[in-house]
Amino acid sequence: MLHWIACLLLVSSSAALSAELVWDRFRGPNSAGVSGEANIPEEFGPDKNLVWKTPLPHGLSSPVFGHDSISLTGFDGDKLITVSLERKSGRIKWRREIVRERAGTLRDPNNPASPSVATDGKNIFAFFQDFGLVAYGPDGNELWRMPLGPFNNPMGLGASPVYVDGKIIQVCDSETDSFMLAVDAATGKVVWRNERPYSLRGFSTPVLYQPDEGGIQVLVPGSYEFSAYDVATGGKAWWVEGLTWQMKPTPVLDGEGYAYVLGWAGSADFGQQEEVPPFEQVLPDLDENGDGKLSAAEVLELFGRKVSNGLDSYDLDNSGFMELRDWEHHRRKRRAVNAVRKIKLGGKGDMTEGAVQWLHYKTLPNVPSPLLYEGVIYLTKDGGILTALSAEDGTVLKQGRLRDAMGRYFASPVAADGKIFASDETGQVTVVRPGADWSVIRTNAMGEEIYATPVIMDGRLFVRTRKALYCFSE
Repeated sequence: MLHWIACLLLVSSSAALSAELVWDRFRGPNSAGVSGEANIPEEFGPDKNLVWKTPLPHGLSSPVFGHDSISLTGFDGDKLITVSLERKSGRIKWRREIVRERAGTLRDPNNPASPSVATDGKNIFAFFQDFGLVAYGPDGNELWRMPLGPFNNPMGLGASPVYVDGKIIQVCDSETDSFMLAVDAATGKVVWRNERPYSLRGFSTPVLYQPDEGGIQVLVPGSYEFSAYDVATGGKAWWVEGLTWQMKPTPVLDGEGYAYVLGWAGSADFGQQEEVPPFEQVLPDLDENGDGKLSAAEVLELFGRKVSNGLDSYDLDNSGFMELRDWEHHRRKRRAVNAVRKIKLGGKGDMTEGAVQWLHYKTLPNVPSPLLYEGVIYLTKDGGILTALSAEDGTVLKQGRLRDAMGRYFASPVAADGKIFASDETGQVTVVRPGADWSVIRTNAMGEEIYATPVIMDGRLFVRTRKALYCFSE
């Protein structure tokens, strides 16, 4: 436990920031979703154990806590909004708006204010797919802005920024032109930028890792690969291949040198894989007009109705044709396998051989990140299916339904005080007693949709619904 706490503090935003004072990014310190707070209420709702409620513009971002503030994002028409609340009272301290310069593609329920902000304890760093990055000081004074995009992601972006060592790390994975960059948090100047040509649409927020030797590394789950980059230089340190092709959940680390990486994507469940021949092998048979690329008509017989009205997702760059890169990604997609993987961290170069300790293939969530709490991995899936896995060997300890919360799940589970809090889309928040034989304590109805991940701070539970942020305490 001491090693785990030390690891959290080491990769925290700054040596001056205690994990007990700030919840500095999506899902808190290193995105673990675990808090050391106590006396968190089991029963709550709009009329029960409510301390305060603050109406907010619509957004899916989760609350992030600085030393004396809570920060969230939202949108209203062409306005992209960042809001700072007083931590104790929920009173709005300031609200800032940026004009939305474009309307990128989104798939419901994703919206223009999905990523959570990051903080160094005082300053706020927000990312909007329809603008880019923007930084605000404690009083809402704009420090800098960095336009980015547009992005070729048919779902809309979802990865949140991370603050570490005076830098903001932002991953922008799309069907084309994927990249990750580090920006100086004080000036907004690019420190380094890495192109990620083999990554497709991605939504995972990266996590941080401190190896025994060398500087802090940022761990990025992307298409087909789990990669580690040096925070100072952006150099790619090591990687493990085998991930599925579309990554949404954020990994969790155990502080003992392992990561638990979850990925689910369409048509990649175990047993659905197939070997697709290389482009140069199929081109002579399919390329009827000899132009070196494939039209929808030329691959219609091969793919059938999937391309009867155009190439759709087979045409990554929207050129109207399947070309070499499109086909190569089609081959990789058909080999990809959905799973939870326990991956040994560290090394140099390709560490695929021997890195994966175990895999679990069944009943995988689509969006929610896994939760590691007291040696058990918890997965929350649509339909209210809760699965507990042994972190040691991946054994299924218990699987069952949260009978009063059987909607879709977008928020990730969080834990504190010997309790797990899992929220479904319909606004049901189930409190679970953790363990190999977990049990439901009770389910609380919020009466509004929930997409944002809850936060546990200051001995209180914070839940963002579609319309407001609620603060609960016993």
